[in-house]
Amino acid sequence: MRQPRGQERAITANRQTNWAFADAFVAEDDALLWARDRALEAGVPSVSPGTGAALRLLSASTDAKAVAEIGTGTGVSGIYLLQGMRPDGVLTTVDPEPARQQFARQAFRAAGFAGNRARFIPGRALDVLPRLADGGYDLVFCDGDRLECLDYLAESLRLLRPGGLVCFEGVFADGRTVDSGVQAAEVVTLRELLRTVRERRDLAESLLPVGDGLLCAVRRG
Repeated sequence: MRQPRGQERAITANRQTNWAFADAFVAEDDALLWARDRALEAGVPSVSPGTGAALRLLSASTDAKAVAEIGTGTGVSGIYLLQGMRPDGVLTTVDPEPARQQFARQAFRAAGFAGNRARFIPGRALDVLPRLADGGYDLVFCDGDRLECLDYLAESLRLLRPGGLVCFEGVFADGRTVDSGVQAAEVVTLRELLRTVRERRDLAESLLPVGDGLLCAVRRG
């Protein structure tokens, strides 16, 4: 039975409040706040605290030793990933802007991670990813060019071991993904990504309502 319109609005408002509370649940330390400030100054988007906490949880639950990140930014997501990884784990992070990676390097150091815990590779993701080892990664986090996300998916599935996890940040596109109106090419591509992940029989997927949407999928063995 369809609920009364007023009740529907109340449920929607409650969900938004709950999601906002969940997104702000985790307190961030000085290293994360410093990295966020650098991102703000550079005009670089960074993952929300809720998304970061989800990434930390996922990297811990997979006992991740090798993680690949598309889009270093200033290091916010990288810190969360490293926090969840094994103490001997290595984060391989790719970004076309070396200056951003220098900020991330400083942020990782401030967060207490040794220099050998991260491998920084400057360059365009689709030029770098083919050089990484097949089946060599436990988790791949994609936060790069939305127009390239279908290519990221193909590369990620090659990089992941069976049981490995791929995650895509920003799939809600500020609400445009579910808007029925005509949308930009990047939103059309995100919709195709969602359809592709949902329909693939070799993936077990979930769409988490944190930040701007975190699409996750496990590569079945």
